[in-house]
Amino acid sequence: MGKCFWAIVPALIAVASTGASDILAAPDDWPATGTAPERDAALELKWDNGSLSYRVCYLSGSDTWFANDFDVSQFPEYRWVTRLKLYSQAEWPNNRWDGFRIALFSYTGSVPGSIIWGPKFVRGSSIPFGWRWCSFVVEYTLPAGHNRFAAAAQQYYSYPNCDPHGVDSNPTFLGHSWSYAGGRWSPYATGTPYRNIMMRVVVSNNTSAVAPTSFGLLKALYY
Repeated sequence: MGKCFWAIVPALIAVASTGASDILAAPDDWPATGTAPERDAALELKWDNGSLSYRVCYLSGSDTWFANDFDVSQFPEYRWVTRLKLYSQAEWPNNRWDGFRIALFSYTGSVPGSIIWGPKFVRGSSIPFGWRWCSFVVEYTLPAGHNRFAAAAQQYYSYPNCDPHGVDSNPTFLGHSWSYAGGRWSPYATGTPYRNIMMRVVVSNNTSAVAPTSFGLLKALYY
């Protein structure tokens, strides 16, 4: 991950690394719209470039959410949110997985609104450690009028008994990442130029498919 340095910035603790490239994308062998032949089509929506720059934990997590907004109006048939993915790790700051609460929020104004799905408590499995995409089951069909929505996670526990979330290496803020604290949503800020949260959603055009309950070595644990 390159040479790291420690930094304390307002309301959070972070560690930086190096990185590179791109934005909103589907898997290379799936079309941007339409149905993939002979299987359920899915799109992974993201704003991060896939390269970690900062890992972030809030000093007080109980009232703090972070989110990315997404818009499926250009993919009208992709309304089934199957998974929410977070880039996180267990080693820092306390060498274990602690968990997040995840939720989907409406987005009908200029900031995220009310919860439309969840919240659910989720946690990575005990092994393996290391930075990885934690993929959690959602299985929720967006209602009419909710083409735009926000996928969000609450740190839940306070530092150091918490899991970090990743911020990508793109120094340009793309305007789709948010934080909630003190009773209101604000554009995400870390005190650094890096502000695009590494959180994604997977959407499908088949609401009748049965999604698996686990993905690789990381699974959702609902409480």
